[in-house]
Amino acid sequence: MKKLGLIIAAGMLVTTAFAQTKVITKTGHIKMFSHTVAEDINANNYKVVSTLELETGAMVFSIPMQGFEFEKALMQKHYNSPKFVDTKQFPKAKFKGKIKNIENANLTKDGTYKVTVSGELTMHGETKGIEENGMITVKGGAITATSTFKLVLADYKIAFEKGKPSKNVAKEVELTIKMDYKAK
Repeated sequence: MKKLGLIIAAGMLVTTAFAQTKVITKTGHIKMFSHTVAEDINANNYKVVSTLELETGAMVFSIPMQGFEFEKALMQKHYNSPKFVDTKQFPKAKFKGKIKNIENANLTKDGTYKVTVSGELTMHGETKGIEENGMITVKGGAITATSTFKLVLADYKIAFEKGKPSKNVAKEVELTIKMDYKAK
């Protein structure tokens, strides 16, 4: 009977250890900011799905492009239109990459770790390699990943070509990313 109890306990430990190798969020947050002389544009998306493999640093993001919410309805309409992001034809952006220096971040121990993430971002039908710096904070078992960086819209063939919106939208946007991961 004792052996059976030990086998069950060992099985539970192994299952728990494997379950803790990947964390996920279904409510990740990306803030988009654009500044021009005409106006500032802010949009938030709280529908980002992301996974992070703790041992390898592999990361995947799925971003529903219609999930960005703007302050003004007209901004939302322009953003989603076929003349700009065309969210009907390109409903998602995807990032697949890896934390290059995962060996410097002990994701099982409380602390704040500087990381460099490298991978490929696919958006608006275009795939480009990117490499950005970020931070991972571990506190009480919770893992939060953050980063702020600039994205050139033309790299992904996104641009208003004519009319007033072309003057009101910056050629480069700032993205602020915050993922609060939970064990899968």
